Amino acid sequence: MRATYFFRDSWHVAASPERVRDVVIDLERYPLWWPQVVAVASLGPDDARVLCRSALPYTLDLVLHAVTRELPVLEVEVSGDLAGRIGFTVTEEPGRAGGAGGARLDFAQEVVVSGPLAVASRVARPLLTWNHERMMRGCRQGLARRLAEQAPETH
Repeated sequence: MRATYFFRDSWHVAASPERVRDVVIDLERYPLWWPQVVAVASLGPDDARVLCRSALPYTLDLVLHAVTRELPVLEVEVSGDLAGRIGFTVTEEPGRAGGAGGARLDFAQEVVVSGPLAVASRVARPLLTWNHERMMRGCRQGLARRLAEQAPETH
């Protein structure tokens, strides 16, 4: 049994696309700013094992393989508890109404689950989708905090 999930989201951060890229491709530091990423282990220059746990009492065990780290598209292939692709398209966004510019992040995830997650999807898809939304809210908020902490000094 298998179940497919598609997720899309977009948000704005007050940082350049280059700064966003630098944080997003630094997988080993995800636990510092993304609360639902509980552990990361490097498996080589392009690969990492990532453990994620959102609101539900289940830890996803994932292996990420970098497909591209060059702007505008940052993308990984995923295997483990999920199989598919996850990516961000990061583009410069001009300031609005006299405000500072920043970057727009367009998130896209297409994954297939099998085993217990696929079985659970038959009845709990709304709950699993809600859990994913909580995970991505943690990403959005944590990324904004991390970028603010690392804001370049102005003189």
